[in-house]
Amino acid sequence: MKCATVLFAAAMFASTSTYATGLATCDSGPESGWQPQEKLTKMLIDKGWQVRRIKIDGGCYEAYVITDKGERQEAYFHPVTLAPVPTKPR
Repeated sequence: MKCATVLFAAAMFASTSTYATGLATCDSGPESGWQPQEKLTKMLIDKGWQVRRIKIDGGCYEAYVITDKGERQEAYFHPVTLAPVPTKPR
């Protein structure tokens, strides 16, 4: 019984690390081939955006920003190319 509990807990932990919102997904391969988040941050700052946070979601970089027009935005970028990724409507 104890072994089953440990296996269940391990499976739950593993599944939460790959949890995504479903707004965007990227077939991005291993993280060793990704561009650094700092490069994406610089790219967005150069556009005049304020970067609040960047995290990984669905194999994409998910950036929380304030645009040059003062609008809050949640944007997704492919971690290898740093190209914008279209999102599904909520």
